[in-house]
Amino acid sequence: MTESDSPRRRRSRLRRRRRARLRRILLTTLVVGSLLLGLAGWVGLRGWQARAHLVNAAGLAGELSAQLVGGDTARAQRTLAALQEQSGAARRATDDPGWWLGRQAPLAGANLSAVRQIAITIDELARQAFPALLRVDLGGLVPQEGRLDLTGLRAVNDDLVAVDATVQRTRTELAGISGDRLVGQVRRALENLRGEIDRLAAMTSAADRASRLLPPLLGVDGPRRYLLVSQNSAELRATGGMFGAYAVIEAEKGRVRMGAQGSSASLGQFVEPLTIPAELRALWGELPGIYPADVNLTPHFPTAASLYREMYRRHSGESVDGVLAVDPVVLSYLLKATGPVKVPGGVALSSENAVQTLLSHTYQRMSPKEQDTFFAAAAATVFDTLFARNVHPNGLLSAFNRSIQERRILFWSAHPEEQRTFGDSRMAGTLPEQDTVPTVGVFLNDGSGAKLGYYLRHTADLAVDDCHADGRRELNLRVTLRSTAPASGLSESVLGLARAGDPYTARTLVSVYGPAGGAVLETRLDGVETSVGNGTERRRQVATVNVEVGPGGTRTLEVSLLTGKTESGAAELWLTPTATPWTTHVVTAPSCSQ
Repeated sequence: MTESDSPRRRRSRLRRRRRARLRRILLTTLVVGSLLLGLAGWVGLRGWQARAHLVNAAGLAGELSAQLVGGDTARAQRTLAALQEQSGAARRATDDPGWWLGRQAPLAGANLSAVRQIAITIDELARQAFPALLRVDLGGLVPQEGRLDLTGLRAVNDDLVAVDATVQRTRTELAGISGDRLVGQVRRALENLRGEIDRLAAMTSAADRASRLLPPLLGVDGPRRYLLVSQNSAELRATGGMFGAYAVIEAEKGRVRMGAQGSSASLGQFVEPLTIPAELRALWGELPGIYPADVNLTPHFPTAASLYREMYRRHSGESVDGVLAVDPVVLSYLLKATGPVKVPGGVALSSENAVQTLLSHTYQRMSPKEQDTFFAAAAATVFDTLFARNVHPNGLLSAFNRSIQERRILFWSAHPEEQRTFGDSRMAGTLPEQDTVPTVGVFLNDGSGAKLGYYLRHTADLAVDDCHADGRRELNLRVTLRSTAPASGLSESVLGLARAGDPYTARTLVSVYGPAGGAVLETRLDGVETSVGNGTERRRQVATVNVEVGPGGTRTLEVSLLTGKTESGAAELWLTPTATPWTTHVVTAPSCSQ
């Protein structure tokens, strides 16, 4: 071998080594790439399978809900079995090694993890919460032959506690999923499921509280007395309507009966006003502490109820254990479950005519004295029917649930430990000092001294707008009031004091409550900047506008608001319950972090 050959051979060996190394690198890349492509294909296939199962499960869950409410237990059992099959298949499709590896990927991982959690949530509800709901004897939650079976109610409680625990746990797990890196389809599915779980959580929490609270509330430990107050939606107040007729409800050992009845007018006025919160005084002066009809100028029901209870005590010398408020729309829902009833005097009340009869015809056709007699007779008749007639529990529970969701049934207990159990539930009517989701309140108070509220129609549109650098967001609110009142022919009872000047013009004080920790920025009435009354209540800025609407007229109020610091792109409305439901529309937006 010559010296000149040696370097050539060395270079040749180096080239062969480099080519071998390159072949190994290419082969490795090809193998790994093939594996990744195979994994992506596998995850994609499993994703489509999971999606199909989840879509089927969502449809079956809707059917199951309707069957539970309708009392069709046999069909509900079959639907539950099919739901468990679909939810289990979705969970298995997202629980293999390929899916696990996909969840580790930097981009797709968040979406695959979210889909996995959605599948787990639906499957756990199908296997733990829904079977327990099917076991619950709903008959134990409603009166039978004039009383509630408190022993049966306690038996129901065990299942309801387990159901609520499962629902609350899944709700917390879903809340922990960040939506920042999710694609639109997965993010929307997550948001929809969160909304459904929130509604389910509200119902199971309410049922759990009811099963625990009803025994003491209904006198298992001794007699109880409550004021049942009718809110007159023809004379608007923030919580629904002016407190009109009342009745004393007496409960002992599960048996309930109606006692003395009266009207708010009979309580008189209090020359020495009751003590009211300073914020409320700044908004409304001393009115809530003087007049029983004005205690609920505030939307915070615990304040209104405690004031009314004290007024009743000063007038009668007797104390009660709490206040329950309902409106005529609640009666219409209950009458759908019980069937029509005949009020002494020959008037038949049904779900179709109750609201019109109680809020319009009565004032048009009867004298004030006859009105009081009729309202007392109607309340007693519906009450006796509810507790004496054996009514299917599903219909009654559906009526109660709808009424509570619409904030038409409100309850306050004078016993602090019981009141704390109600918390911020809709039935408690508590105006929260903090928001989970930015919430705007639109509350109506009649300023006419008349009963023209029955003829008003209302719409509210709320849109989430720009993000601010400090973490706040702008909201745009649009409220429309339209009057369907005739230009003539109404009785003096309807026209009342005519404080708007024209007796057929409805004057409504519209109070807009900003989100907790937020602000009311600008207010315009029919496109023109307008003067407002300003104040605060429970960490919310309040702007009150006088809106007067003549027969056939329409007025539009536009308000721009600012939230407190929030990452949410959602928003909610809290509205005064009215004789005719509001038309509402809320436009959400992506969170500021997206």
